[in-house]
Amino acid sequence: MIPGWFEVAALVVMTGILLADLVIIGRRPHVPSVAESARWVLAYIGLALVFAVVLLVVGGSDPALKFTTGWLLEYSLSLDNLFVFMLIMSAFAVPRHLQQRTLMIGILIALVLRGGLILAGSAVIERFTAVFYLFGAILLVTAVSMVRGGDEDEYEENRVIRLIRRILPVSDGYDGSRLTTRSSTGSRMVTPMMLVILSLGTTDLLFAFDSIPAIFSVTTDSFLVFATNVFALMGLRQLYFLLGGLVERLAYLKYGLAVVLAFIGVKLILEALHLNTLPFVNGGESVEWAPELPTWISLVVIVVALGGAALVSHLWPPRGSREAGAGGAGDDVDATDGDPHAGGSVR
Repeated sequence: MIPGWFEVAALVVMTGILLADLVIIGRRPHVPSVAESARWVLAYIGLALVFAVVLLVVGGSDPALKFTTGWLLEYSLSLDNLFVFMLIMSAFAVPRHLQQRTLMIGILIALVLRGGLILAGSAVIERFTAVFYLFGAILLVTAVSMVRGGDEDEYEENRVIRLIRRILPVSDGYDGSRLTTRSSTGSRMVTPMMLVILSLGTTDLLFAFDSIPAIFSVTTDSFLVFATNVFALMGLRQLYFLLGGLVERLAYLKYGLAVVLAFIGVKLILEALHLNTLPFVNGGESVEWAPELPTWISLVVIVVALGGAALVSHLWPPRGSREAGAGGAGDDVDATDGDPHAGGSVR
């Protein structure tokens, strides 16, 4: 059992870390080196592990194991976000030195939106445990789609961005990191920076419709669910610059992620059968043969599936695999590198 005072203190500390990170980026916008990105990634991984140890001391082994498994699950699923983030950066031709700040604000928006989903999901689960059937089906369908679906090479603007374009005038170029600017006639316009930030935040929310049901298979504690999302997303910005186009060269990563999602989907359905209250399933009674899979099995499956996918991608890369990044940290439009006001066309 996690004490209430610890939950409050942890949320305050996590908020402080995120705000401090945002302030640091705002004071010195730059393109981080590989070494700098690696240090930050390791620092955030270290923070997550320290948090797990503190949980072990404060709440015992059960919440510590659930947090570690959930964090690793969310972190691995967030890898799929990186390629889409690269496409968004390329589509909007974001200047390289502004990408850190852009990613950070987009991630903060994503955390707020995810927080709402987590609270809603927890409330639904408390009142209607049969929702696990739906969550499990969603993850199984996603796993199949991930294996069968082709690669996406272009970013398509979502409805939120298209609506903003219809309602508000958008400038052709950037004005540093400003979200609004003035045209030559003096009228106020939003800059592409606002569209990029909203694209990152809302696109991540779409991924959350898969990852949040997945984390509920590990724990239904809303505090632990939110903590795993915070620690997974905190290091995502640095991971973006560290990996760059490497994510694309992990050709079999999607198969590893599909295995993880399929396993979690089956686990959720088994959990739903074990807690069954639907009258048309076993007369509304619990299905005795449905096992409760312990959390450590999920941890093993995640590590083996993703580690195996990475190893196979490295040892036996497929022919014709893409070698260049899709506009990631190292492959931006040259025209935007030196001029903070420069812009690019958006598809």
